[in-house]
Amino acid sequence: MIIIRLDRVLADRKMRLNDLAAEVGISNVNLSYLKTGKVKAVRFSTLNAICKVLECQPGDILEYVEDENEKLLGRH
Repeated sequence: MIIIRLDRVLADRKMRLNDLAAEVGISNVNLSYLKTGKVKAVRFSTLNAICKVLECQPGDILEYVEDENEKLLGRH
């Protein structure tokens, strides 16, 4: 499972979601969906723009955590 850590990076940079949305050129609603993990995908161009504005790496925003269901079923 992929965990979105955008809120942590925003807090570290002392930046508000609205400010990031304006700089990236994405709606507040769509960026909020991304921040809360309510999206199924993210475009590389969006990820690129976010990383550029926040001066971070994709790995600072996205984190892989093994899903409990995968562990129970023995899938890796």
